[in-house]
Amino acid sequence: MIGSSRDRRVGAGGAGTPSRQLAPTPVLGVPLPLRDTADDAMGPSTMSMPAIRWRPRDGVDAAAVTIGVALEIPEPWASFLQSSRESFGDGEARAIPTHVTLLPPTPVAPGHMEEVTDHLVAVARRLRPFEVCLEGTDTFRPVSPVVFVRVVRGGEGCDGVQRAVRTGPLHRDLTFPFHPHVTVAHHLDDDALDRAAKELAEFSATFAVTAFVLYEHGGDGVWRPRRHFRFGGSAPR
Repeated sequence: MIGSSRDRRVGAGGAGTPSRQLAPTPVLGVPLPLRDTADDAMGPSTMSMPAIRWRPRDGVDAAAVTIGVALEIPEPWASFLQSSRESFGDGEARAIPTHVTLLPPTPVAPGHMEEVTDHLVAVARRLRPFEVCLEGTDTFRPVSPVVFVRVVRGGEGCDGVQRAVRTGPLHRDLTFPFHPHVTVAHHLDDDALDRAAKELAEFSATFAVTAFVLYEHGGDGVWRPRRHFRFGGSAPR
């Protein structure tokens, strides 16, 4: 996951008053809270940026599962953009499937995963397919060292999905307005970011979005699809 929001070049948003508030997680441009550096100075990788290792005082169960929800970019574009990201020197390229983030990395207690899954099934049942067009590149610099492929059509559809996902057991407020995008270079030096912006400037792809995906962050730092949720109530896979 916009004049106005799009010109701000920042990465996600929303508001509300939940009955049970999930703890916030790092998003683009937000300083990281204190982290436990005992094992790994940067903590695990997330779909958006280095994460922290949550401490009990942050209000998150140490046994929590870190999940994310995203729109999956189909082939052949997914592999092409992932390989491109790797070629720019981004070490996280193979750990992060090519995607548009709907729900940023969010810790969920294991006992609440069934509730989360039921919620996502219900959300997907109410949605209908829409078309997305990706074209060209842009950047979040100087807010964050990120180059991304732009969503030039279908942004409203993406926004509608992320708003629906971020309700119920997944209610959480985000710091910035939602800005759908596909990251292709992250936390690299300026030369590498400039190269990514230039080499993918002519990239374009158009496809139908018919589902969203629940991802889980593994102990090895890899984000893996846990379940696909088809729009309109068709069977998930």
